[in-house]
Amino acid sequence: MKRRAGEREKELKKKKLLEELGESRLPYMTPADADFHQLWKTKYSKLVFRKSDTVPEELHQMVQESFLTLRKHDCFFQDLVRIKGKDFFTPVSRILIGNPGCTYKYLNTRLFTVPWPTEGYEIKYCSPQIHDACKALIKLNDYLHIEAVKALQGQNLLESKETEDTPVTDREQNFATSLREKGSVSQDQSSFCVPEDDFTSLNSRTSYNVTLLNYMDPLQMLYLKQEPYFGMGNMAVSWHHDENLVERSTVAVYSYSCEDDLNMTHQHCVLAGFSPRFSSTHRVADCSRGTLEYIFGQCELALQNLQTDSNSGALSLKSLETAVVKQVEEIHNEVEFEWLRQFWFQGKRYLKCTDWWLKPMAKLEEYWRKMETMSSLVLHEVRKKEQTEEQRNETISCFLLVLTERQRLRKEWTARCQSEAAESLPEDQKPECHPFWTNDECNMPLPYDLEEVIAHLQNLVQ
Repeated sequence: MKRRAGEREKELKKKKLLEELGESRLPYMTPADADFHQLWKTKYSKLVFRKSDTVPEELHQMVQESFLTLRKHDCFFQDLVRIKGKDFFTPVSRILIGNPGCTYKYLNTRLFTVPWPTEGYEIKYCSPQIHDACKALIKLNDYLHIEAVKALQGQNLLESKETEDTPVTDREQNFATSLREKGSVSQDQSSFCVPEDDFTSLNSRTSYNVTLLNYMDPLQMLYLKQEPYFGMGNMAVSWHHDENLVERSTVAVYSYSCEDDLNMTHQHCVLAGFSPRFSSTHRVADCSRGTLEYIFGQCELALQNLQTDSNSGALSLKSLETAVVKQVEEIHNEVEFEWLRQFWFQGKRYLKCTDWWLKPMAKLEEYWRKMETMSSLVLHEVRKKEQTEEQRNETISCFLLVLTERQRLRKEWTARCQSEAAESLPEDQKPECHPFWTNDECNMPLPYDLEEVIAHLQNLVQ
């Protein structure tokens, strides 16, 4: 609710500013203006640009080849995102590459990483070229991590007015050595110091776990919005803050970065320009609720309330306490709508690169089916009237809230999968409404459409 209120407030401020501007536009500076660099230094010091020739030429070549390889293999996709209850295609085509099992959510859309080569993970790519492309991007990721640490360290030194000759402690030297050992950069590139107090903070705020690759061809992008405040022409991406990031983490875009809290305190847009181009935007995604490890942990927590009779094999619930029922059913919804439906809504796009996600999604669906059984057991128990009336009504009321939300979201996702925009996609990108079943399928304990179940529960508490 607070987030929605904040969004409404922003919209009102935007509307007010545009009304005040009328036909006029706000002034802005370019590098050609005399005061540009002074303004940048004093007001936007956390926006760091690097000349392309400061990046090792070998890395440049590998990364640029990876962009072309991924495009050649049709790995870039326009996302069908949801804004204010409506579906829109993003003008920019994207692919998320990063740590195995990691996701990144923006505009109500959860993207699933094409995993880059990672020790301890068996990743089968669709071609050696895609493997090489992902390998190049993790090398770029390591390089940008080092550069971001150095930039933040330099910023900290300036702010604290420390001299450039600040001694390097043993721990700081060990940190620099460990980064070199990753193979990200050569020894002469990592000669920097990290104050002991900032050791953990700098590392965590620059340890990029995903990169969102973008491709755009302005000549092929129809219906672009005009930049409304400064009159700077067509926008490929409107003014925004990047979402779902670790607080005060750096965003590194191949050749520049937004350091510290700049993304939180400032918005940015992407002008369309006139020529096709790629970008690689490296982020520290907030994965507190966005990894396989997290969601499998949630499933295991929910399934602790399910028990099997050792003799008959019959399933039953350990507890009907309201708090337990609520927790389990909310996890049930989270698995269905934040993971299963999000994944299958994007069709078979990930198979262009790898089948890595199919096995964990099958495991998640197995857990989800058990939770469907648990929902049916709650329904069965409240019908028996073995609880006191007060306890029973409390359980039913709690259960009803979650089931009503489940029904609403199932209707919404079903409609999205059948929308005109969804139907316009190529066959391998068309959203799949999954899981879905009809009343004829007897292997499911509850119907897909929960209207009758909800009506029955409502009658029980009247």
